[in-house]
Amino acid sequence: MTRYLLILEMLALTICTGCSHHAPPAPALQATASGSALAVSSGDKQLGTPGAPLPQPLVVDVNDDQGNGVQGALVKFSGPDGVRFDPAEALSDSNGEVSTNVTVGDSSGRYPVEAITTDKKGKALHLEVNEMAAGYQEMLGYQVQRKYCSRCHDPNSTPEQVSNYDNLAVAPHSFDQGNTFNKLDDADLTSIISHGGPAMNLSALMPAYGSTLSKADIRAVIAYIRLVSNPPFEAPGMVYAMR
Repeated sequence: MTRYLLILEMLALTICTGCSHHAPPAPALQATASGSALAVSSGDKQLGTPGAPLPQPLVVDVNDDQGNGVQGALVKFSGPDGVRFDPAEALSDSNGEVSTNVTVGDSSGRYPVEAITTDKKGKALHLEVNEMAAGYQEMLGYQVQRKYCSRCHDPNSTPEQVSNYDNLAVAPHSFDQGNTFNKLDDADLTSIISHGGPAMNLSALMPAYGSTLSKADIRAVIAYIRLVSNPPFEAPGMVYAMR
């Protein structure tokens, strides 16, 4: 009986010891250098699925006064509620780069995220970039505009598609030019897409797509334009609650 009690005591001691054991916390990152500027290298203005990681990492550069990369600078990332970063902070590498994987929030919309570091005087340096989460309609609009619109409206060529932007006598507006598109309501955009530029006294180089695209396709393209607009589009009459 005594031996049995001894075994129970030893077992209890082992269990309690295991319960009280915790892995030591990871040491905090310590900067060994400071930069004077932050710049985006890649991964901004991405379009992703709500609640999911973006396709590419966000990469920022920490540079000195001469524009050279600074190794060992601490960069932290922050964003609206629901946005996650992996990692949330890191030290810049030998090229001055810091990379993080961004997961956007659960709702479609624009998500401004921020990279923060400090200069030699301890002053915070901020860099804001925009990432976007597209719901079904916005993603359909993205696909439609990639097929029919981006060859003229996107000034940047890609290996998959050569831009015709520079060959046009009247330069089209890229879809993120909010200063232009925010002045047009949905009916105006529907008319331009359906009947071509002359429908709104605009360039005849804008063809009519009313017989090519369905009404749902046109609404989707407009939803995509509203999503990527910079500055952001605010629907007329919309009321915003105070925070």
